Amino acid sequence: MPELPEVETVCRGLAPHLEGRRLVHVEQRRPNLRTPFPPRFCERLTGRLVRSVRRRAKYILMEMDDGTVLIAHLGMSGRMIIAPERPEAFGKHDHVVFETDAGTIVTFNDARRFGLMDLTVVDALDDHPMLRSLGPEPLGNEFSGPELARRLAGKATPVKAALLDQSVVAGLGNIYVAEALFQAGILPTRSAASLTAAEADRLAVAVREVLERAIAAGGSSLRDYRQASGELGYFQHQFAVYDREGEGCPGCDCDRARTGGVQRIVQSGRSTFFCAARQR
Repeated sequence: MPELPEVETVCRGLAPHLEGRRLVHVEQRRPNLRTPFPPRFCERLTGRLVRSVRRRAKYILMEMDDGTVLIAHLGMSGRMIIAPERPEAFGKHDHVVFETDAGTIVTFNDARRFGLMDLTVVDALDDHPMLRSLGPEPLGNEFSGPELARRLAGKATPVKAALLDQSVVAGLGNIYVAEALFQAGILPTRSAASLTAAEADRLAVAVREVLERAIAAGGSSLRDYRQASGELGYFQHQFAVYDREGEGCPGCDCDRARTGGVQRIVQSGRSTFFCAARQR
């Protein structure tokens, strides 16, 4: 499933083509995705000027000139495809089509249909069921070591599970949590409450730096992910531990013959990768 860097990359790819443009035609090509489309979906968007395209956690938010906000989630295989003009025919997995006054076509393609779209208004955005319980943005000013320590205090769950809790930090997923914990030198199996203030500071910095590097690389192209331009992301070539079981750690002088290098365990049904020599 696309994580925060992938969604941020898609938003940045969409913004130049949508912001300041009017949606002259919106086409819904099936009744539902993961959930049904909201009533009058196309009618409420057609004719509207797109004021902004931004991200909240793993959601794409498109704000219109009348205060309507389109909330979109890519699911597991969703893609936003940009084309300079309308194609002769759409594919069977092209479920929503947006046409701007510049003639640009943005198509939401989702083979597995785990994505979703909903509509709300700006004044109700923070109270929307999908957004109201989200924690701070890890790239925002409100995210810091002390804030992270406060949110982890008293949690007996493993620190990896706590970081995947969207009410603790918004938008983090399995890949980037593993990479951040490695960079911070913290074992994923430790209880969240056991982190010291210094470790929370180190982890907050690692989270931000890992996400920023991933965004700069265009995300990670695992399975179906593509950028809005159709290009691949490249951060998977920079993974320190994720999906590298048995390999040595970059910049780590551990004895792989003795430690086994990067190890893999399963936590809550998800693969966790770490270096026992470096992470404590």
